[in-house]
Amino acid sequence: MNGLITQINDALWSYVLIAALVACGLWFTWKTKGVQFRMLGEMIRLLTDTVSSGGNDLDNQNKSRKHISSFQAFAVSVATRVGTGNLAGVATAIAIGGPGAVFWMWIIALLGAATAFVESTLGQLFKQRHKDSFIGGSAYYIQKGLHRRWMAYLFAVLLTITFGLSYNSIQSNTICGAMQHAFGWSPLLVGTVLTALTLVIVFGGIHRIANVSSVLVPVMAIGYFLLALVIIAMNIELVPHVLNVILSDAFGLKEGVGGALGVTIMHGVKRGLFSNEAGEGSAPNVAATATVSHPVKQGLIQALGVFTDTLLVCSCTAFIILISGLYQIPELNGIALTQAALGAEIGRFGPVFIALAILLFAFSSIIGNYYYGEANIRFMTSSTTVLTLYRLFSGGVVVMFGALASLEIVWNLGDLCMALLTACNLIAIVTLGKYVFRLLDDYTSQKRKGIKEPTFHRWQLSEIEQDIDCWE
Repeated sequence: MNGLITQINDALWSYVLIAALVACGLWFTWKTKGVQFRMLGEMIRLLTDTVSSGGNDLDNQNKSRKHISSFQAFAVSVATRVGTGNLAGVATAIAIGGPGAVFWMWIIALLGAATAFVESTLGQLFKQRHKDSFIGGSAYYIQKGLHRRWMAYLFAVLLTITFGLSYNSIQSNTICGAMQHAFGWSPLLVGTVLTALTLVIVFGGIHRIANVSSVLVPVMAIGYFLLALVIIAMNIELVPHVLNVILSDAFGLKEGVGGALGVTIMHGVKRGLFSNEAGEGSAPNVAATATVSHPVKQGLIQALGVFTDTLLVCSCTAFIILISGLYQIPELNGIALTQAALGAEIGRFGPVFIALAILLFAFSSIIGNYYYGEANIRFMTSSTTVLTLYRLFSGGVVVMFGALASLEIVWNLGDLCMALLTACNLIAIVTLGKYVFRLLDDYTSQKRKGIKEPTFHRWQLSEIEQDIDCWE
């Protein structure tokens, strides 16, 4: 079974899909005039403003409704991005694809930020009202924008399987592996506790998920980044060597073998995409929940999430592993390699720190992944029975399965689902991207006129006004 999944993965993760991801990133970068670079300052301003205001930019207009703030939506999306992929995924990419995989992770992040901007802006544009917050995502803009109901349902099924089921088993598997390596705790025991905690949170809905994520994400990201800076400072003389190894291996200059270069690129792109999710169509599900005055605002904030994930947190892991030199030991892979590398730098506390870090990283991903599935369950049906069964299965059965399953099979299943999901979403965002380009032009035009907080109304896109449920 695992061998068959591996063969299918190799076929799907051919250069066709990789080329499609890169081509989309280049296309969106060109059409938006490099939005991920030229508007980086605006991204940071928007995020800091919503943090300092303690809410969203429409609270003063309507205090009678609960809202998900831009920062909370950003935190939930980063919670799903910053997880296993940053610690175990980077280690796997380096162990199998070589140090050069790190370079291709950076490239896919730089280009993917433009893709993330487009898909998250679309999520905001086509969002719908739902009780105390908004709801939306790729399935919604596929149905409303493309008018392809069958494709929207296909995407919803794929995303629910990918995030709510497959990815959650990966996160659980990594947590249990880290705890067993650091403390000798049984995966069954850790899986049981993890399942109970997950069920408590997911039954609380998006507001509880957002509140938990907005606390966990800053703590875990800042703590891990500071530790990495300390390790890099302690080994500052090795940094030029590490960069040289990454660049020479990235282009096959070290081995000079085309096949080896292909493996390097493939694993760099796969693990980079698993980590930052740009192009998968996942982030729009939570981007749509935020209350903002213009769709572009949340698109910019979500693009910043890609930089935070790959260029910041993934790079921390990569430098720790490459400084240690332990990536050359064949027996080490996944989270065990990251733990061993950190242990080599700071002693016996290293594996313990990684175990605690992965607990926060991966647990926040579990609850964020769960919500992505919930949003798509709600798209397909309003049945509370179906939603309850999904909560029990995603937060209970799947988390426990991941705790007891093998490392190889959960990663292979994740890669398979990710490939199918990404292919479906890329078709949608390339087709609908023209609306995002117009929205971005409108936003920047208002900014040039001195309007600090641009606004959008659906009549501004008159040809699809009937398909937009919000933005009166």
